[in-house]
Amino acid sequence: MFCKPLSRLFNLSITTSTIPQQWKRAAIQPVPKVSSPKDHADFRPISITPVLTRIMERTVVRHFIYPAILNPPDTLSFSDRYAFRPTGSPTAAIISLLHTNLLTTNPYVIVLSLDFSKAFDTVRHATLLEKLARLDMPDRVYNWLNDFFSGHTHCTRYQGQTSTFEPISASIVQGSGIGPATYIVNAADLKPVVPDNQLIKFADDTYIVIPADNAGSRQTELANVEAWADANNLKINPTKYAEIIFIDRRRKTSAQPPLPIPGIARVCTVKILGVTVTNGLCVSEHVRTVIGSCAQILYALRVLRAHGMDDMALQVIYRSVIIAKLQYASSAWWGFTNSTDRQRVEAFIRRSARCHFVPTDLSSFDSLCKAADEQLFENVINNTDHVLHRLLPPKSTSIPTLQSASAETQPATDRAQLTPNGLQLHTTNAV
Repeated sequence: MFCKPLSRLFNLSITTSTIPQQWKRAAIQPVPKVSSPKDHADFRPISITPVLTRIMERTVVRHFIYPAILNPPDTLSFSDRYAFRPTGSPTAAIISLLHTNLLTTNPYVIVLSLDFSKAFDTVRHATLLEKLARLDMPDRVYNWLNDFFSGHTHCTRYQGQTSTFEPISASIVQGSGIGPATYIVNAADLKPVVPDNQLIKFADDTYIVIPADNAGSRQTELANVEAWADANNLKINPTKYAEIIFIDRRRKTSAQPPLPIPGIARVCTVKILGVTVTNGLCVSEHVRTVIGSCAQILYALRVLRAHGMDDMALQVIYRSVIIAKLQYASSAWWGFTNSTDRQRVEAFIRRSARCHFVPTDLSSFDSLCKAADEQLFENVINNTDHVLHRLLPPKSTSIPTLQSASAETQPATDRAQLTPNGLQLHTTNAV
């Protein structure tokens, strides 16, 4: 019933590069970031926008912005962006950061964790539109985006009170359908200064990866980020910066890491997008933390059972909440676990089974993680636009020579394996 008029309305909006004024009005609903907020910084300003404009925005993102970022101009780069794009995810970002081959050629790798304050709320519209103009998209779509960010107004609703509508000239409009995609465009011209250094970006979380050979470039890279932030109206928070130096404890080396940067804490443990990792690539603390959090959910399940919820419903909740929490980004960290970590996870699941919370058809946790690995790997190898596709080894162009198999020589098979030191191709003899 509504399909044809909505289609005509959306097409007319794109053709004329015009957005109804009602679609540019948003009501900000402050959402607490912490359990007991005390000041304005403890709230996240989420914009409640009209449903029709969100549908229209997602259509523009899917059909015009996403295709444009796959073939960006030289001045913009999206290869280090892992959020707000197809195939991007926290798992992909953590894999790209931790499964680096830099440790195979360097005694250590430095990672600087940076913090931007209210990055989504301070994006200047004029700067954003200048970068959007560089993308390969139809003029009418760019003009539509220009009209979208022009004349936007918002009010704030909190505790039953509503403010007056006021115009805005910054912010990607958190809660909108187009905001996340345009944010990655805004940050696409932030690049490392020194070759072989890397940037890993997920939303407003930014990490600088520096191999030991480039340890002297830390200050240069930090100055580059600070200059970029200043030019783009973004605020940095140096008090929340952190530095961690990853080492491969299996290798003996006499190389000494550089002295800490004044004002930046050097840590032995860092939480990367919710996954806690030590400088020796150990995830035991992450396993303990997640299991502790899941134990609290078990208590909630017992309360639900006491109020009459049947076992089948409880098992659905267990699978969708606890297993999902345990398996979050498992493809990035499960390979770093030791036998104690794995036993701890399986012991927790056995304890849950004794309470009849575990579905009878649930596979072992190790099998679940392997299945997730296989699914991710299949997606990577079958999609050349996948954010992790660049980690694959180059295709071999050599033609294998045929030889007869004997007791001493068996046919060789190539197997790609994601190892702690990177994605490598291993050759093994067939059994």
